[in-house]
Amino acid sequence: MGSTASASGPHRIVVVGGGAAGLQLVTKLGDRLGKKNQAEVALVDRARTHIWKPLLHEVAAGSLDVGHHAVDYLHHAHQHHFRYRIGQMTGLDREAREITLAPSFDAEGRQVTPERKVAYDTLVIAVGSTTNDFGTPGVAEHAIALDTQEQAVRFHQRLVNASLRAHTQDGPVRPGQLHVTVIGAGATGTELAAELHRTLRHVVATGLDRIDPDKDIRITLVEAADRVLPAVPERLSAEVMQLLRKIGVDVRLKARVTEVRADGVALADGTFLPSELVVWAAGVKAPPFLQNIGGLETTRTNQLVVTPTLQTTRDPDILAMGDCAYLVEVGSDRPIPPRAQAAHQQATHLVGQIEAKIAGKPLKPFKYRDFGSLVSLGHYSTVGSLMGFIRGQNMLIVGLFARMMYRSLYKMHERALHGTIKTTIDAMARALTRRTVSRVKLH
Repeated sequence: MGSTASASGPHRIVVVGGGAAGLQLVTKLGDRLGKKNQAEVALVDRARTHIWKPLLHEVAAGSLDVGHHAVDYLHHAHQHHFRYRIGQMTGLDREAREITLAPSFDAEGRQVTPERKVAYDTLVIAVGSTTNDFGTPGVAEHAIALDTQEQAVRFHQRLVNASLRAHTQDGPVRPGQLHVTVIGAGATGTELAAELHRTLRHVVATGLDRIDPDKDIRITLVEAADRVLPAVPERLSAEVMQLLRKIGVDVRLKARVTEVRADGVALADGTFLPSELVVWAAGVKAPPFLQNIGGLETTRTNQLVVTPTLQTTRDPDILAMGDCAYLVEVGSDRPIPPRAQAAHQQATHLVGQIEAKIAGKPLKPFKYRDFGSLVSLGHYSTVGSLMGFIRGQNMLIVGLFARMMYRSLYKMHERALHGTIKTTIDAMARALTRRTVSRVKLH
């Protein structure tokens, strides 16, 4: 199990990745171990603030202000008895038990923090996933992914600027100038397409009267599979498809993208979709720096292969969870899917298991439970499929109840970070604020 403490003091726990799972884990460990000086708990992340990743499509569409929901790592660490280390992990020395962090720079290119080493006794890697463009030409140059809040904010600014440009230019709106093509009809792409259909029209309605919403604006959703949301039950997929068609989203199924250009998207069947705004939301992979890092076992998509206890196969002192971990449970022929609920369950599981590890006790295996799927189509509707409610069967839910369930997931995340009282106060404050500000962010 490893030593219970470093040579110079308490057991050093380092969690790399401040996403939903990583931040939840260090918060609980800080409150339970760091507060009592039973361990030194540290979080490593290259960003300075955290936002729940399932909200990024709302940030990109402009229906959510990231400033009202972001968690400041430095302040949160002080409140919950752990340390925050800014920087991106680039190296791992298993023999010395330390990781390497790249230097960080400000917007003007000045160095903020130097390259440095961070020592650990137990290392948890929770760096999530990034978009997989499958080597498609033009994606890196002309499309934006929604892996980080910076990317979501950048796309929203590009959207607003495109609208202002179309309104003030001398000539008419060009074909495709205000067309948005979303590539990938998984949860992120589907939710973004629906959200954009409303918010883009709201931006135009604020006084950009030279733009005709019905003529100049188009949202296209492109999917290589034969249905939207291919990873969820067909009933849920069919319900979402019906809603997308009802609000006017152009859905292209069995469509493979061959190139993304500055003026649009080329498909394998020869079709060209004029579009100057492109979001790539098709496929995920773990960050490239994980590939064979420190001699650990990884998959072709850079995931760290872990045992049922979430320990890496070649080093029991290094654990992984969330999208960057590859685990096939006993009795299954498929890995645990890269979903938020899986990461949340793993974080909850590891709190007690790391305590057991420090005490020299054996770790228990992780067991994943699929509670179903929820998809928010923003203002229009929310649909979901809940698992095992009636004799082990799925139950399809639509409308207000589904929306409440969807929102409750975020509240559960907030409660895990801040507790019930602060979460309730924040929710009331946001409800009051919404009455005095624009429903869509316009800058």
